[in-house]
Amino acid sequence: MVLSLTRASVRLVERYLPDPFVLVLLLTLVVFAAGIGVEQQTPAAMVQHWGNGFWDLLEFGMQMVLVLVTGFVLASTPFFKRILQALAQLAKTPGQAIVLVTVISIIAAWINWGFGLVIGALFARQLAQVVPRVDYRLLIASAYSGFIVWHGGLASSIGLLIATEGHFAQDQIGIISTSETIFAAFNLLIVLALLIIVPIVNRLMLGRPENAVTVDPQKLREEEQKPELSWETPADRLENSVLLSQAIGIMGLVFLGYYFLAESGGLDLNIVNFIFLMLGIMLHGRPSQFLNSLYEAVKGAGGIIIQFPFYAGIMGMMIDSGLAATLSQGFVAISNELTFPLFAFLAAGFVNIFVPSGGGQWAVQADIMIQAAKTLDADIARTAMAVAWGDAWTNMIQPFWALPALAIAGLRAKDIMGYCLVVLLVSGIVIGLGLTFLP
Repeated sequence: MVLSLTRASVRLVERYLPDPFVLVLLLTLVVFAAGIGVEQQTPAAMVQHWGNGFWDLLEFGMQMVLVLVTGFVLASTPFFKRILQALAQLAKTPGQAIVLVTVISIIAAWINWGFGLVIGALFARQLAQVVPRVDYRLLIASAYSGFIVWHGGLASSIGLLIATEGHFAQDQIGIISTSETIFAAFNLLIVLALLIIVPIVNRLMLGRPENAVTVDPQKLREEEQKPELSWETPADRLENSVLLSQAIGIMGLVFLGYYFLAESGGLDLNIVNFIFLMLGIMLHGRPSQFLNSLYEAVKGAGGIIIQFPFYAGIMGMMIDSGLAATLSQGFVAISNELTFPLFAFLAAGFVNIFVPSGGGQWAVQADIMIQAAKTLDADIARTAMAVAWGDAWTNMIQPFWALPALAIAGLRAKDIMGYCLVVLLVSGIVIGLGLTFLP
């Protein structure tokens, strides 16, 4: 049954899913038309909403690019490559490779979503060299499927935001500790359930060996080969100076020590990127080796760079036209105290297709969800995490966040999204039940 569902899903996606850039153009027109038809906005007003929001996420967009680039650079250091190569040796069959990459990706994404996206794809490449008979499409899809847990993990933007002094909804809900969100029993049990169920689902999607789409292991090894170092000129010696890299890295570590110990600072995207960058510089050893990895990483950032302004424009239209509020209120209207977290989850999942940003989505939906939770006497912390899980859930069919993994793997979105659609269906049931019934 799972294989039949998988085949149908893969055929559907291969036939109808366009390139992610074409998809964002289509979504732009859909939201534009919906604002006119549903919210009675004029075409001129919708164009204005779109243009006004187009550049609103420049800072966040640059942070996303750096998450990809610094995460790739760190994960491709000799230190982490040796770890990935050692772990890859544990897999002896295609089925074991699928399960192993899923588990590692889920754990890594729970720790930090940016690191998880990159480490999963790089680990998949290592596994493809060790188990060359594995279906490469399903392998990369399995690596990406670990991303499903990120908003229930340590880097949950909503969970961290509402635990931060001065957040924009503090006057309504106060400060909510991560013990009530990220580390709450219901949230940890959902993560644990997905850690068990998603690898099994991915394994069940593995078809017959003769139908597998494989990749040449030698080609992957050649792509990872490093150019030889040159020592001919003073400039060459500076570019290969271990001392220079370590000096900058130590400066970075001193700053981090001051930030965490003296200032009691917390984790945010800037600090995560700073940690990845400094560790990447130190662990690559030489500036030239760091730069080689950096140039490789930047190749995968093009999709993020060009698409993020369009999603910001969509978000501008969704918010300023009132569409986001209407969608959220529609789900709220059919909820009660028991079902509200489920419908908050579904509403967030739908909105995420148009606004693929956890923090941005909470800004759109927070006021509506908080007021509804108070009216229905529902738990605010669970409501916030329901929105968080909804944002993470439909990333399985929103190819925007798959771009880093696809760039590393050398695949297209339609190559993996058929498998991700099956994960979406199964994980939606798990998360929905957990949010509704777990204590």
